[in-house]
Order: sequence, then C-alpha cells, then structure tokens
Amino acid sequence: MLNVHQLHVFLVAAETLNFTQTAKRLHLTQSSVSQHVKSLEGQLGVALFERQGRTLLLTPEGDVLLPMARQIVAGSMQAEETMRLLKREVHGRLVLACDAAPGKFLLPPLLAEFRRHYPLVRVACRNLPGEQAAAWLADGRADFALTQLTGREPRSAEFLLYRREPLMLAVPAGHRWAGRGEILPADLLEECFVLNEAGSRAYEELRQALQAAGVEIERLEVVLEMGSAEGVALAVEQGLGVGFVPQTILERLCPARLAGVAVRGLNMTEEVFLGRQTSLPAGGAQAAFWEFVRADVSARWQSDN
Repeated sequence: MLNVHQLHVFLVAAETLNFTQTAKRLHLTQSSVSQHVKSLEGQLGVALFERQGRTLLLTPEGDVLLPMARQIVAGSMQAEETMRLLKREVHGRLVLACDAAPGKFLLPPLLAEFRRHYPLVRVACRNLPGEQAAAWLADGRADFALTQLTGREPRSAEFLLYRREPLMLAVPAGHRWAGRGEILPADLLEECFVLNEAGSRAYEELRQALQAAGVEIERLEVVLEMGSAEGVALAVEQGLGVGFVPQTILERLCPARLAGVAVRGLNMTEEVFLGRQTSLPAGGAQAAFWEFVRADVSARWQSDN
C-alpha cells in the first residue's frame, strides 16, 4: 500500500524539481526527502526523477503517477478534515417526552435555538401525560422528559428546574377587566369560569391558591371544564367565560384575542422540569442538549435577577 506522506513529498518535489526547496517547504532535511523518494521508487519499481546536471526532471513514469498522487493526497486530506469536523460537530438523535402544554409552547423555541448550534442532531418529541412521560424516561424510551413533577419520578433520572411559569387570569380582549391590569379576589365571584376539570392537578393547585386569597373555588360559577390549559384558553377566546392559564399559552396561543389580568394576592406559578435519563450512558447529542439547557436556564435566571 502506498504511503500518503511519501506521495505528498513526491508531489512537492515534482512541483519544485529541487530536493532542497522541497525539504524547506516540508520542514524536512534534504536527505529525508531523498530517502522518501527512493523508498517510493523502490516500492513502485520505477524511477520517478532523473537528473540533468543540477536540474530534476520527471520521468515518464513520474508523469503518469503525478495526477494519481494528487488525487490520493487530496482524498487523504479531505478525510482528515472531515474527521476533525466530526469531532467538533455533534451527531445523534434525541427522544423527548413531554406534557402537552410544555411540549407545544416551551419546546419549539428551545429546540430551534438548540438546532442552530447543533444542526446535525435529530429530535423526536412525544406528547404524553406527566406520569407516562416519567415512565418513558425510567425505561430508557426517552432521553429527556419536560414535565411537572408528581413525586413519582424514577430514581434513574436527574431533574433540572427549567422554568417557573406564572398563571394569569385570561379574559377576552374586549372584556371589562382587560384594561384594568389587576382585580380583587372578590371580583372573581362576578364572572363565569372555564376551569381545568375537577380533580386534576391544575384544578387542585388553583383551589389551594384561591383559598389562600380568601376565595372558595366552589363559589365560582363554572360553566365549562376542560382537560387542558389550551382548551381553557380557546374557550375563553370564544367568550364562554374567564379562566386561569399559564402565561406562555396566553402569549402564544391567541395573544390578539386574549388579555391577562392579575388577581391581587393570588400568586400562582407552575414549575416545569427537564429530566434526563441517568442509568444509561449519554451520547454526544444527549450531553450537548443537557449542557445547552443548563446554560439557557442559568442565563435566564441571571437576567431575571
């Protein structure tokens, strides 16, 4: 098999037709250049150069070898450069399991920015209920899960607080409260409500927050129950009532047709966590995504403070 380095020496010597200049260009000794050429000639069984006085000339065999040597050396250099790029680039596939709302409204901008940095990574998202997302994480079907914690998360996972999502009272854009900015808890008794279904985690968290503000949730006039925060927002948009939704949904689902109103003394947030699988070794894509999210969270916390 031909030695690529010897072929490179041959190419430079064929260009300079001078072993001394070849040695200077390649940072070798002249004797080393001569030895490489002789070794190549010995392997091929032909002479590649002939001397005419102080001048070197390519032999006919050297002329035949020249274009092939260029191709071999160029291919070798391209292969090395490609491998260097691959070391710097991150390849692979990520599987993310997530609750519906975080998946639809928080993940797309996060993944868009991630893929600007790592365009060779492919991502598959699975919208699942929180407990099922945790199960996927536990058995390795998902690399990451974006969800609210339930207290039944797998031990084989590490969780990072990704975002604290404020809950806002959503009202139609033309509602009498839309321009007030803030209302009193007692004002809530004057309206019809669209709420998450009774017994859900979102409903129970709202019940506790309202109770702390002095309002019993049972006293609200609930005209419609929905199974998701997006459903609540869309029902409010249609004028069926008012309801509490995460700020991200309020801002991104139908911002021109909904307005957010604060309720004095009612401070509610949903905490969204990113969990990663720790029982299996992380590949390059998994490690890059985790560090990317950690940096994103750190930057947001610093800007908020």
